[in-house]
Parts: sequence; structure tokens; C-alpha cells
Amino acid sequence: MEIKINNKVLDVKLDNEKTVGEILMNVEKWLTESGHRISEINIDGQLIASSMIEEAFQREIKDIKTIDVQTNAIAELTAASLLNLVEDINEYESLNFDKKADYFKEWEKSATAAFLNTEAPDLYGFCVSAFSRGDIAVSTLLSITEEIQREVNEPLAELKKIEQIVNEICAKLIDLPLDIQTGKDAQAAKTIQVFSAVTEKLFRIFRQLDIQGYFINVYESRKKISALISEFGKTIKELLEAYEKNDYVLVGDLSEYEASVKLKELYSSISGNCQKSNL
Repeated sequence: MEIKINNKVLDVKLDNEKTVGEILMNVEKWLTESGHRISEINIDGQLIASSMIEEAFQREIKDIKTIDVQTNAIAELTAASLLNLVEDINEYESLNFDKKADYFKEWEKSATAAFLNTEAPDLYGFCVSAFSRGDIAVSTLLSITEEIQREVNEPLAELKKIEQIVNEICAKLIDLPLDIQTGKDAQAAKTIQVFSAVTEKLFRIFRQLDIQGYFINVYESRKKISALISEFGKTIKELLEAYEKNDYVLVGDLSEYEASVKLKELYSSISGNCQKSNL
């Protein structure tokens, strides 16, 4: 049996797979790691409609000659969804009060909402807040959307743009214990807030660089950086918990000797493992 991805034969050796479903589960996992999603499936020249998926997945591969899978790049889908979201935001702002109240009920059924809910749950949450509850201003949602658009369209440029901000917040993290001790509560709170925002942005940029193929030695780079993110994530959690509990001794130790060091290390690792263009 022959497996094709976007009309190119996939060089793969089947192990214990016996059904179409077992094969496609493995193919989908590999595609996801490569930054793609399955958009169309053909079996022996027959297009498999959504209503046929369950039956097709149960078919045994011994009776099949060719499985041809078409894909879409996640980055392209994300870019398209963000463009649609900007249009949705503009549409929402043009509505009167009564129509705005009912807007979310229809919007959450859209393809854009479904995609964001899966691929960008944080952004989807902001949409819920803006469109249904009014917890955040629609102008704020638009600013967030435009920022994420830049991260998707030009992830390297966004990475370079935050280098100075990373260095500044690392310096402020080192000063955080002194700010707390001298009663500069507002300054300390702002440092924590900016640190959280910069960290979230760096995580998003890393994901885009990864799925768009910007890393040299993809597997090794992903493995190394993912390990750093995992360790850094633990430090962030400990720091925020200590701050919320007013354990300022622990906050001082974590911010100065852990968070600032690991944030710089993570930024340097992401930047250092990137190539200048996604070949």
C-alpha cells in the first residue's frame, strides 16, 4: 500500500497497523509535529467526506492500494483565522447594543471560533470576554489579535523585538526583592505583570518558530528548548504562588537566582537555534 502526503509518496514502513484509522492516527501525529493539519483524505481515488470518516477508519489496509492525504499549514490557518477575527471585531463594533448582546451566540458556532478554541485557547478566552461578558474592551481584543498576527506572520522579527524587553525585565527581577523590602509594591506588581506577559509571548513565538520550520536540527532544538520551557514553567509557578502568599523571601530567591537566569537562557536558546529563514 502507498501513502501520499500532498501527492508525494511517504517513505514509511508499516509495523502493526491493520486499519486506515491506525495509520492516519500516526500520520496526524507526525503532521502536527511538522506544523500541519489534515484537510482532505482520498482512499483509492475516492474523497472521504466527513460522513464517511468512521466507516473509512475501520477499513483494513490489506484491501487498499493508496491513501492520499492533503494538508494545510497550521501557520496559514492561524493567519487566516486571525484575519477573520479582525473582521469579526470590526463587525461587532458596528452593531447596536441589542445586536451586540446576541453576537457571541452566533460567533461561537463559526469556523474561526472553533479553530481558535483548539489552537489558541487564550485568545479564544479573550474573545469570550469581549463578545459575551464585556470583561475586556473590544479595542483591547483587537490589540491582542494584532500582536499575535505579527507573531504568526513575522516570528523572527517579533523575537528580535523583545530582546531588549527580556533584558530589562531580567534586570527588574533582580531588583524585585529590594522593591518589596522598600515598600515599592506598585513597582513589584508591575514587574510580575510584565514578566508574565513577556514569558507568554516568548512561548507563543517559540511555537510559531517551531511549526514554521525555523529551527536548525529540528528534533534536537525542539527537545532542548521544550526541556528549558518545562523547567522554566515550574519556576514561574513557584514564583507566582510565592508572590500571592506574600512569601517575599522565596520571591526574592526565585526572581533573582531562578527566573531571571532561566528567562535569559530560554531566550538565548530559542534565538541561537534559529535559522534566518524557514527553508
